[in-house]
Amino acid sequence: PEHISAYSLIIEPGTPFETMEAQGQLILPDEDEEREMYHRTRRFLSSMGYERYEISNYARPGFECRHNVGYWRGTDYLGLGLGAASLIDGCRFSNTADMEEYLALETGSGAWYSESERLSRASQMEEFMFLGLRMVRGISEKVFYRQFGEKIMAVYGEVIRKNEGLGLLRRRNGWIYLTERGMDLANTVMCEFLL
Repeated sequence: PEHISAYSLIIEPGTPFETMEAQGQLILPDEDEEREMYHRTRRFLSSMGYERYEISNYARPGFECRHNVGYWRGTDYLGLGLGAASLIDGCRFSNTADMEEYLALETGSGAWYSESERLSRASQMEEFMFLGLRMVRGISEKVFYRQFGEKIMAVYGEVIRKNEGLGLLRRRNGWIYLTERGMDLANTVMCEFLL
């Protein structure tokens, strides 16, 4: 295949896996084993010609998932259909997930979405950081300035310097990105960018 997503299994409540795990019929790897599996996957896929472009996504050159890359870069998107989500001009909304309600709606009434949220400037900055840092390339300081009219170091300088000092972030040539160790601790690092 041209693209591979390699995520850890998450046991969802109410599934047979949850019951099996509770009964001791499903033994899951511990955190260290899971991390080693992640690293082995990365090394193996790299040896097979796949490039990691996001924390858990690999592709042959030119086959990165355009939808996901757009999502991580904050590009507007329109979701169509039952339960679909959208982001347009800083407003996030989603269609109802109830089939009967969805089918009963009148076309053009404007009530086809069930939830909406206008993202504040702070929320947009936060998402820019924690979604952009999922990308191996990281985030562009120029794009941050162009989008928000502020230098990234004026807003996040303390957090960036701290994580650079811990070896979790690197700042080079106008880009800020997670190191390999930072990728392992991505959730911890990204939480620090919440304003």
